[in-house]
Amino acid sequence: MDALRKQASKLREQVAKQQQAVIKQFSASGYESSEVMVIDEIEMQTHQQLEKLYRSTRSGRDFQKDLVKAAEAFSAVGYKHIEAGTKLSEDCSKYGVENAHDQILSKAAAIYGEARKHVEKEQEDLNKQLFNQVLEPLRAMMGGSPLEDARHLAQRYSKMRQDAEAQAVEISRRQARVRESPIPENVAKLHAAESRMHELKANMAVLGKEAAAALAAVESQQQRLTFQRLVAMVEGERIYHERVATILGNIEAEIVSDKQRKEAAPPVTPLNHSSEKTKYFLAEATHPFDAASEKELSLAVGDYVVVRKVNPSGWSEGECKGRAGWFPTAYVEKRQRIPTNYTAADVY
Repeated sequence: MDALRKQASKLREQVAKQQQAVIKQFSASGYESSEVMVIDEIEMQTHQQLEKLYRSTRSGRDFQKDLVKAAEAFSAVGYKHIEAGTKLSEDCSKYGVENAHDQILSKAAAIYGEARKHVEKEQEDLNKQLFNQVLEPLRAMMGGSPLEDARHLAQRYSKMRQDAEAQAVEISRRQARVRESPIPENVAKLHAAESRMHELKANMAVLGKEAAAALAAVESQQQRLTFQRLVAMVEGERIYHERVATILGNIEAEIVSDKQRKEAAPPVTPLNHSSEKTKYFLAEATHPFDAASEKELSLAVGDYVVVRKVNPSGWSEGECKGRAGWFPTAYVEKRQRIPTNYTAADVY
């Protein structure tokens, strides 16, 4: 009988050692998940609360890392964008200076080259905002002491809980020995194990509350700060794209308007020194026209104009009241007769 008891006691010790080895194996890092109830329902609730907060803060930190990686990538692309845009600005400005004879393209290149500087300035501002309002605050919180201290408290609680689980196994083993052999030595060892368990229970209650409060505070701060940085990133991108779109819209409007103005301007015609006479016809102004330059001819409704040349661009050259110049062809209407009070030489 004694041999059987010794064999059973030996088996229980082996099982206890195996349980402790398993506990140590899973206590390598982090806050360990466990459904073993070693004390009471309150302790289990504390454990579950810490487990939830630990996962939440870890998830929040991982999301902060994602935002930091994205902001770093945006900044890297932005610096390459600035480099390429600056080179393009210099090339456009150089072309505009060296090819001034090509009035339309050279002017457009010069306008675009100058505007590119403003586009790159907006990119620089976006990069600065990403660094100051996104990267630095998130990096500071990810590596800050409040998060690490709170997680350390949770890990200490997890380790203490594992010790309590092992101590519960030890108490069970001691109780079995007392039942088998209620000698004073076995009873004393049982009392010592129970006293150690009582001490662990008291320490866990204090440490659990402290760890839960610290993790909850970090979780709240983490979510609030991450939300603010996310909004700052969105706002920065929005402002950047809006301003760049405005700059490019103004560039396009200026380039197209300048081209249309040059194409619609009165053509410059060389003086004809030949002896060939120019043939005229008479027209009456139907719309008023105010000359914008010396080459243009001002008209009032009812004025008679001796037209000497009609250009396909929509402008005509003529003479009215002793002045010569260009005016819109659509502003006059051709007449077959010459008023008796109008005199002009060489009218056919």
